[in-house]
Amino acid sequence: MMAIPNEKRKYSYADYLTWSEGKRHELIDGEIFDMSPAPSRGHQRVLRELSTAFSIFLRDKKCEVFFAPFDVRLLTENKHDNEINNVVQPDLSIVCDQEKLDDRGCNGAPDMIIEVLSPSSVKLDRWKKFHLYEKAGVKEYWLVDPVNESVEIHLLIGDYYKFQGVFTKDDSISVHVLTGLELDLNQIFL
Repeated sequence: MMAIPNEKRKYSYADYLTWSEGKRHELIDGEIFDMSPAPSRGHQRVLRELSTAFSIFLRDKKCEVFFAPFDVRLLTENKHDNEINNVVQPDLSIVCDQEKLDDRGCNGAPDMIIEVLSPSSVKLDRWKKFHLYEKAGVKEYWLVDPVNESVEIHLLIGDYYKFQGVFTKDDSISVHVLTGLELDLNQIFL
């Protein structure tokens, strides 16, 4: 495996597959984003509770939940690996279309993506990924803030995300793409 080059150029999924293991990276419009340092303990705790809630609800259902590291290749229609330039590793991905799943992850837009914010990822999650997920057709996007114990929800209406609100520890929220799943945020933000 080769190390990631330092030169400033656009990269593809084919390049991504040659990089050294052990470090997590994402590609957005061919630009490399380093996913280190490792998430904080609070980030991991919130991610664990969300993963558990989704996993229990989805047991014996057609949708599946995946957590990072899990490659999601976006905007891939009729493209070869060397033409794909968007590969992300969302904290949580919910995929209901089994045809999108392969041995390398998800090829296409998950139904839902959850990003747990870290100080180093706020701009990326709120701006670049927000627009990428919107363009790719991710139906529901949550931004979870473990420090402020809040969840910001966006639903894809037509071609654009519509802000649904910010919910805090005392709220219960419904997952729009998974009928019947309601989360008590007191159980997520312990």
